[in-house]
Amino acid sequence: MRRTYSAGVLVATAAVLFTGTGTTFATGTPAQLSADRSTVTSAAQLPTEGQIKALFDQWNAALATGDANRVADLYAPGAVLLPTVSAEVRTTRAGIVDYFKHFLESKPVGRIQEQFINILDRTSAIDTGLYQFTLTNKDGSKTKVDARFTFVYELRGSQWLIVNHHSSELPTG
Repeated sequence: MRRTYSAGVLVATAAVLFTGTGTTFATGTPAQLSADRSTVTSAAQLPTEGQIKALFDQWNAALATGDANRVADLYAPGAVLLPTVSAEVRTTRAGIVDYFKHFLESKPVGRIQEQFINILDRTSAIDTGLYQFTLTNKDGSKTKVDARFTFVYELRGSQWLIVNHHSSELPTG
């Protein structure tokens, strides 16, 4: 396949190459780049896969508290939640809290089964894949629910927040 670029794009590219202007990203080992697993300490650093993976652990730990407000604290203002066990799209903090109040009654424990991390830039990343929830029924018995997920994270200030979360039960067959 042949690609054709406009003269403007070529001139801009040449200017960046010859003048040395443009975005510079930090380099180094993941250990050097990640002093803190939940925040990026410098605006010049890309987050590591480990930092983004740790955000799920943080979310799962918030579920374990049973506090819907604590879970909602991990969502940015204006975040969109397409939840696993509700047909209602949640776009406000109140809606997100309401969903988790009911979801947390089953004491969910999530476990990643398959995960794909896409680091988009210094302040945004996508974590998608398959997870399984173990839920506790009112009679004390356990139910497992396999689901697919997508978390879209954005660094706001010094905190990674969920701006979009989609979770749906995995179809059988």
